[in-house]
Amino acid sequence: MRTDHGGGVPGSTTFAQTLSALKREGSSILLVGRTSATAHRAACSRLMGDSGEPRQRLYVYTTGTETCGQGPSTDHQGTTRILSQENEAGVSASPKGVPDDIEETVVGPQLLSTLGTSIIDAVDEMEADHELEPAELRLCFDSVTPLLQEHKSQNVFRLLHMVTSRTRQADGMGHFHLPLDRDSDYVRLLEPLFDAVVEVRRTEDGDEERLEQRWHLRDRDAESGWIEI
Repeated sequence: MRTDHGGGVPGSTTFAQTLSALKREGSSILLVGRTSATAHRAACSRLMGDSGEPRQRLYVYTTGTETCGQGPSTDHQGTTRILSQENEAGVSASPKGVPDDIEETVVGPQLLSTLGTSIIDAVDEMEADHELEPAELRLCFDSVTPLLQEHKSQNVFRLLHMVTSRTRQADGMGHFHLPLDRDSDYVRLLEPLFDAVVEVRRTEDGDEERLEQRWHLRDRDAESGWIEI
């Protein structure tokens, strides 16, 4: 069984029903795993929806090096927007090669409140411009790690609480990259904000590379085991 949430999941009724509810009612997912940016990008691509689906996509980029680096594409159906921080030198955190016709809003790195307000404003505008169906809004937050390095953890918690709540209100699906180990203190601090925590990793079997994920569904205290992305 494959789902729009990103790869295969076990065929259990519990998992199938819960994932359907997350898609129908809006959800926020914390993507963790230190070992592979490639696995983060693969999971991100699936969570943002197939290119043929008419999704309204919002990419949020923070300054720093611990990122997925998944760039938006004009090949996708629907609207795509970027919101990015800039560093002290005025350089945007968005990936290189972003098409010119994708709208980008740039904010400074100093105040989390400015970043949060800008994200909420972008979601408000996308909701006003489109009659959003469940799971039509997709949000990628790349990445939480730089914020934890530059700001107090309680302030980052407040920002993410605001963004995850607004995403659910729009029946959207948001995922947030945090390339740290599943048992890190920061993951444990932030995971109550999320409907699911998804570990990603890259493994090798001889010359073969596998990208895998393991879902932890918080409300049912269930996990998927390692499955291919």
